[in-house]
Amino acid sequence: MHIGGLNPCNNVFLAPMAGVTDLPMRELAVELGAGMAVGEMQSGDLSLAHSRKTTQRQRHSIRAGLRSVQIVGYNPQQLAEAASFNADLGADIIDINMGCPAKKVCRRSAGSALLADEALVGRILETVVTAVDVPVTVKIRTGTDPEHRNGVTIARIAENAGIQMLTVHGRTRADRFKGQAEYQTIAEIVRAVTIPVIANGDIDSAKKAQRILTLTGAAGVMIGRAAQGQLWLPGAIASALAAGDERARNPALSEQLRLHSDHLVRLNDFHGDHLGPRIARKHQAWLLDSLTAQQAISADDARAWRQTFNRLESANEQFDCLRKLTDALMSGPPVTAPAPQMSVAA
Repeated sequence: MHIGGLNPCNNVFLAPMAGVTDLPMRELAVELGAGMAVGEMQSGDLSLAHSRKTTQRQRHSIRAGLRSVQIVGYNPQQLAEAASFNADLGADIIDINMGCPAKKVCRRSAGSALLADEALVGRILETVVTAVDVPVTVKIRTGTDPEHRNGVTIARIAENAGIQMLTVHGRTRADRFKGQAEYQTIAEIVRAVTIPVIANGDIDSAKKAQRILTLTGAAGVMIGRAAQGQLWLPGAIASALAAGDERARNPALSEQLRLHSDHLVRLNDFHGDHLGPRIARKHQAWLLDSLTAQQAISADDARAWRQTFNRLESANEQFDCLRKLTDALMSGPPVTAPAPQMSVAA
């Protein structure tokens, strides 16, 4: 598939997730086979462009692949200036967030709140596309609520404005992340436009990815929350789709733990000794959720390991805890962490 003149190596992408898809996560996802990893959303307000949080989100490396920068806001000129600013910093793609359902975003009439104002959507997209020479993409939801699914109209507005790719999450703004994603609206959007449409929402396996691609006719899929604690998943799904295999092959347990250890090292190097260990806690929790789903560890033991890890203040202590968990999982017998005694599921 093509995004303007750009050619991702495959059609399975890592979704932008604020507070999650930082540079270490994007690097690992691309190294493990994701076709593209979109950066965390950045405010379209350039008065915040030099804040610590935003400058961290602006960081990129060759290892992270195509540089897709997502911006969020509601003012067309402000967003155009933010797009130009990021293009000058080296962005390959500008992605506009019209899909975030978070209250703190929507109450500023940004994110998925924009879907209720189709005229404003058109002005924003036209202004941003005119402002930059790189491809502009947009991420939306299927509508404002189940009674007002205007995704097809928004998609046509986007194509007419010069948008080069559209990602659609299969829920409305009102749905937030409740219930199950629906894909019929995505299929209708695919039929309504000629630009690539990427399906997003609850895609957690190669089998489901293939089913959704067949159902919708989408050009690709975007993996979000399912990649938390499983950074290898987008690449594994891409490999399975390329081979015509309905099963994404999980790395061996030892490899999953090695990858997670590598991730923690990169998190600490990137965020520093203070923030690094704190950010690592949620990634450790997601890893334990994944291990529980794989029946490598019991839910009770995962909870105890998580509580132990969350009390640790330094990266060295966290690495030591992860080594103990790895030893326990690899050897099988119960291992006592610096918390209540835990046993690994057989």
